[in-house]
Amino acid sequence: MLNLAVMLEDSARAVPDRIAVVAGDRTLTYAQLNAAANQVANLLISRGIGCGDKVALSCPNVLQFPVVYYGILKAGAVVVPVNVLLKRREISYQLADSDSRAYFCFEGTPDLPLGQEGWAAFKESEGCTDFFLITADPAATSPVSGTESLANALEGHSVEFAPWLTEPDDTAVILYTSGTTGEPKGAELTHANMALNALTCHLMFGEVEHDVHLVTLPLFHSFGQTVQMNAGLPPLTSMS
Repeated sequence: MLNLAVMLEDSARAVPDRIAVVAGDRTLTYAQLNAAANQVANLLISRGIGCGDKVALSCPNVLQFPVVYYGILKAGAVVVPVNVLLKRREISYQLADSDSRAYFCFEGTPDLPLGQEGWAAFKESEGCTDFFLITADPAATSPVSGTESLANALEGHSVEFAPWLTEPDDTAVILYTSGTTGEPKGAELTHANMALNALTCHLMFGEVEHDVHLVTLPLFHSFGQTVQMNAGLPPLTSMS
């Protein structure tokens, strides 16, 4: 049995109070990151979303990306990272093509109204039943009319969760190609693919007392996910 989220679980047990993620003036320890991901997993299970279901995620490099990413994996679901530069039509296509059941979308900015584009795309996607608006300020209400904020949705959900025991060849992530010769295609990556790639990177970096990754590449792309986020989670490292 293998679930990519085990990397976070192991670190939360080994070094619970060590800083795992830094974004501006906000931080999360391994224990806090793991607890928040557990809440996301419990939220999904409560909505009837679990093993093998696809869950889309449109989010820049903020604290909520790893929280939601590992929460989806813990629930046994499949993460479908969506490029934050996509517009309504492009997002709608990927939601439908991947058969996503739920969609976590960052609110965006005035120059990049991701939340509005994502909400419009969601409303066009019949098979996608749940939309969660990730606010820049976790305590803020949703700025997109008609949507449920992630913070609101997580209220009352436990910080304890036993990760779903997926098989190594179960799909963990679906990454979409650029679609330069037609519509984008979803490339399925298994838990074994992702975990072994991350561990290989970690071993190549070498053993140091406490490594820190400066993550400047988008986490919704393969390099940022594998070489920095996933490889950065073992106890000897952290991300900033």
